[in-house]
Amino acid sequence: MSGDANALKRILTSIDGRGYGSYKQLKGTYDLGPCRLLINHVQVDPFAPPSLMRLVVDAGTADLPEDLISDRRGRIATTDYLARAVAGATRSLDAVSIGAPQQEVLDRTSIALTEQGLEARISVQLPAAGRRVKSRQATRLLTEDLPRIAEAALVHASLDADALRAHVTLHRDQEALRDQLADRGLVAFVGDGAMLPRRSGDSDLPLEAGAVPFRSPGSLRVSFELPSGRRVSGMGVPDGVTVIVGGGYHGKSTLLRAIERGVYPHRDGDGREWVVTRAEVAAIRAEDGRSVAGVDISPFITGLPSGTDTRRFSTTNASGSTSQAANLVEAVDAGASALLIDEDTSATNFMIRDERMRRLIPAEREPITPFVDRIRPLYTERGVSTVLVAGGSGAFFDVADHVIALDEYVPHDVTEQARELADGAAAEPGEDMFGPPSARVPAAGALRPPGKKKPATARGRETIRFGHEQIDLSALSQLVDAAQTEAIAHALDRLAELMERTGPVEQAEPSGARPTLDAAITALFARLDDEGLEALSPHRGHPGHLARPRPLEVHAAVNRYRGLRLDGR
Repeated sequence: MSGDANALKRILTSIDGRGYGSYKQLKGTYDLGPCRLLINHVQVDPFAPPSLMRLVVDAGTADLPEDLISDRRGRIATTDYLARAVAGATRSLDAVSIGAPQQEVLDRTSIALTEQGLEARISVQLPAAGRRVKSRQATRLLTEDLPRIAEAALVHASLDADALRAHVTLHRDQEALRDQLADRGLVAFVGDGAMLPRRSGDSDLPLEAGAVPFRSPGSLRVSFELPSGRRVSGMGVPDGVTVIVGGGYHGKSTLLRAIERGVYPHRDGDGREWVVTRAEVAAIRAEDGRSVAGVDISPFITGLPSGTDTRRFSTTNASGSTSQAANLVEAVDAGASALLIDEDTSATNFMIRDERMRRLIPAEREPITPFVDRIRPLYTERGVSTVLVAGGSGAFFDVADHVIALDEYVPHDVTEQARELADGAAAEPGEDMFGPPSARVPAAGALRPPGKKKPATARGRETIRFGHEQIDLSALSQLVDAAQTEAIAHALDRLAELMERTGPVEQAEPSGARPTLDAAITALFARLDDEGLEALSPHRGHPGHLARPRPLEVHAAVNRYRGLRLDGR
């Protein structure tokens, strides 16, 4: 169906009071004046997921300044700003959603710049009385409210032009700073004046009253010149081993969490705009009960009494120590350049073993080699840095390159004092503790769960429904948006397709061999770079509300799928 606003009104009038399924007659394209309304999918009943619609404003009417959208970063920031504008314009309409962005600025499908112009992908809960059509309310919603939203949020003349430009400039500067971190030998940067504390444990909004602005110790202060001409200064977190210490409630974990989230750029006013972390940094924790498939945890755990081969370790119910070892190895093999670890979320026997325990239980009777004995070779052999919060043990002082103490949220460089306290008990390990990344190849059909008939789908931020399985992602603290989880769900389906190919993927595998998991994920993200996030969606037209995840989280989702089986090679 195609027509104008009057045609849309006629259809709605004709189905008033009829069964809810009559709304299906609306599917089509309608010229509403300020915009075109494309109705791609109509929900089957009032309790089903909302209908999917698109508002399209032609390029001339939108009139976005070309310099704001001339590069990928500018387009991401511009569309993020517009998505926030649409969310603001729909605030009084519970029936309309665009999957509103939160504190992070992510690549999303919510707004698209197309050849036709500017497109807002919205979901709409069509009004009902029980299970019957309410046409008067639907007419007002579709022919009055939606054009008003388009005019208010998708036309440059209606927007705060200075705020939009500042949003884009900030994003470009943040990403330019991130580009420089590796060459400067830094894992992360925390800008002077940053406001790190959040309002509460379940809120990502900044704490306003009583928050202490961050200020770098002089010995760790670095500065960056940015494309806008701005110069920012703050604390550089160096490559190597950095230990963060301090009393309880003095800000250790708050600093680490800010660095965790610094893998994404943040909006102005968040307080963490200038907390910028290299994109491939991974937060690691213990995760009791997770499944593990074919992971080489032998650098940490070997010689189990059961005789289990820990070079290809598998279990359906990992302990705290084995889960943390598997999480660490999987992240490093997936390309993590640094690890973020908090002792509060770690398995104690994985992290350290004090001298009294070493004397009581001889090394040959203890299958766990603690992380404190492996943290240096992890850096010297694999180039993987660690930023570690330690509040109850000084065991890591012997292996630390830098020690930062938090005192009432104020950081101090106490490296020299920590070295004076170190007793040198942690000897430098031998060479070749860590081999090259394992070439993990899922077995044929491993990503095709038995009885799976529907696409994988997210259940909020923490869970993916994959066939009859639930994949638990609650331990992935750097997964920040349910739209990312939805994208990962679709990525699993696309990976299943790639895994069934019998030819090379991006020349990473010999002809005739199925790709490794790493090669398939690399190929998938190359496709996203070329085609956009829409390439993940099984739907034409409206792709759903997706946000780009990192490859690390896609690897993590596959690794937590309980049906995962690997080839024996």
